[in-house]
Amino acid sequence: MRKEPEFITIEHRSDGVAVLTLNRPEILNAINWQMHEEIELALYDLDLDPSVKAVVLTGAGRGFCSGGDQKAVDTGMPSVTRGGRHIVRNILELEVPIIAAVNGVAVGLGATLALYCDAVFAQPSARFADTHVNAGVVAGDGGQVIWPMLMGPIRAKHYLMTGAFLSAEEALQFGMVTKLVPEGTVLDEAIRYAELLASGPPEAIKWTKYAVNKLIKDQVQLGLDIGLALEALTFDLPGRREAAAAFAAKKKRYAE
Repeated sequence: MRKEPEFITIEHRSDGVAVLTLNRPEILNAINWQMHEEIELALYDLDLDPSVKAVVLTGAGRGFCSGGDQKAVDTGMPSVTRGGRHIVRNILELEVPIIAAVNGVAVGLGATLALYCDAVFAQPSARFADTHVNAGVVAGDGGQVIWPMLMGPIRAKHYLMTGAFLSAEEALQFGMVTKLVPEGTVLDEAIRYAELLASGPPEAIKWTKYAVNKLIKDQVQLGLDIGLALEALTFDLPGRREAAAAFAAKKKRYAE
């Protein structure tokens, strides 16, 4: 029997909307290996649940997700390639719509989680970045596929190679955000949109999503495995731990 998750929560609402919350607010919902697996399994379970008509993904506290937990990375890496493949696949294979409610920073894997959703709602304080390079590793867990698809290769390479942040307004302009909503309303607005989709013709919505996601899946098939392999390779390069430690210190100062 599967144990209760420790680092995520799932609320099943009577309207058929499930709210999946990343729940490590003390470190801006940074993802360790256990949490990674919990997200992966939760997405799988939600896909099998006939009562779920739409999913909202958000973060507890004042951030959506600050990416990978550097301490967890440095204490051992079970399988970055397996984990990366499955978490992206499970988002894309979820038959019902999934909406990201980005309530703060969405960094690295956090940005990847949001950007593979079917819709992204963000509040003005939200910021997006893929900072893998700042931690000394390749941006390989899916960001190198979805960022170019959303904003174009030239612009994406700037953000992926520098780790620079985008504001919510910039993300909206670049096609990464569906709707920018007033501060403090992002979860309510995302749920309202999920309710709209949950009340629509389910088969038509499901197969429309499937048709669009086929294009994304084709690109994931081309680029995800090589990105993950290169990311895993750079984990062992000289200087990676020093870069990661310096980056983690910056993240800690921001979280405080």
